[in-house]
Amino acid sequence: MSRLIVISNRVSRPNGAANQGGLAVALAQALRESRGIWVGWSGGTTDNFTGHIGFADDDGVKTATIDLEEQDVDEYYNGYANKTLWPLFHYRIDLAEYARDFEGGYNRVNQRFADTASPLIEPEDIIWVQDYHMIPLGQMLRDRGHQNRMGFFLHIPWPPTRLLVSLPHHTKLVSTLFAYDVIGFHTEEWLESFRHYVEREMGGTVDGDFVTVGGRTIQAVACPIGINAEEFKQAAASDAAVEMHRQVRASLQDRSLIVGVDRLDYSKGLEERFNGYARFLKDHAEHHRRVVLAQIAPPSRGEVESYQQIRATLDSLAGRINGEYSDVDWTPIRYVNQGYPRDKLAGIYRSARIGLVTPLRDGMNLVAKEYVAAQNPDDPGVLILSRFAGAAMQLKDALLINPYSPEEMSDAIDRALAMPLDERKRRWRAMMDSVEQQDISWWRSAFTERLAATRQEEPEAEPEPATE
Repeated sequence: MSRLIVISNRVSRPNGAANQGGLAVALAQALRESRGIWVGWSGGTTDNFTGHIGFADDDGVKTATIDLEEQDVDEYYNGYANKTLWPLFHYRIDLAEYARDFEGGYNRVNQRFADTASPLIEPEDIIWVQDYHMIPLGQMLRDRGHQNRMGFFLHIPWPPTRLLVSLPHHTKLVSTLFAYDVIGFHTEEWLESFRHYVEREMGGTVDGDFVTVGGRTIQAVACPIGINAEEFKQAAASDAAVEMHRQVRASLQDRSLIVGVDRLDYSKGLEERFNGYARFLKDHAEHHRRVVLAQIAPPSRGEVESYQQIRATLDSLAGRINGEYSDVDWTPIRYVNQGYPRDKLAGIYRSARIGLVTPLRDGMNLVAKEYVAAQNPDDPGVLILSRFAGAAMQLKDALLINPYSPEEMSDAIDRALAMPLDERKRRWRAMMDSVEQQDISWWRSAFTERLAATRQEEPEAEPEPATE
């Protein structure tokens, strides 16, 4: 097996923690098997960037990390990645900020990652770059003479062409993707948006999985990420999960629980979710005192103004709804700004009659799959899922809704609470089959095997950017 070099914004060092993300677990497993290296930002800062690499070996996974300057973090991470690309790629062009300093910082930090990774790369290594933070990294590695097989995976949506063209120098950025041999998206929709852009804006051609611009042909594929379904099932049966399940059920006093678990982010549709739940309470007085929404929303990117605004909005909205509908012994919304380890989270999922997963736009959304995997097969809950989440392409037996419509959300909650056991089992079984068959190991293998099968050869010159 060729050695695998994974390069991502942040490096997750294996530590046995129950709340380690599924992507980190899958990549760590692949790195152990191939004796690979995980390269990325340490999360720390330094007064002056020196290029010093911090090496570690945690549980058989070798990592190589760098510290960044505060200016790097401000311009590359908080700026271009999270104020420009993140909102734009999630269709929130109204929130996207375009600044030359952001773009300059993004390219500068990618150059620093390329300088860091370059001396670690051996000729037979396979390189796998992760996500929107590092789109141009492959081209920068090619510029340094590396001819390795190289793949890129985008974990967020690819926006429609009409939105992407609002990004300054958009064609120059997209052109750098043609330095890779294989690029991956979670869904056919995101893949089709990429193909459309290449054809319309770059004069490229598409032939099945092969996309050509100028003299360079790459593979572009849809490859949906999964979770470690078996591990999550085991977590749901762990002592910590059983105790959390007991605590939650005792606190509910026989009420039905609706659960939402999301990072505090405008793309997750939390304001719309609260409004949909309020509409349900307004429309269905018979359910008052019989149902509780628990929204778990750990804060993120608190230094970005739009994230501060969404937190303030949700604080106000939760207070208003609770003020209008609460009784002395019933609070309709439990709004929690903290995260939970995976085993305890599995216990919360199993306690819930409804999993409410309603992002406005999401590359995949693994919470939906985790909720399904955590259910009791003899008495499963019901998943209500936004049709705009990537997971909706696989979990078709969820109750699919338009998250912008409070009425649809209200109707779906009412339907889920009344759903007979036979129907709940049938829907859950179909979704669980998908979760188990296309799990995290399937995703990793499907992509890396395709990448390993590509021919290793001298790359063509970078395609000439079209006029923007």
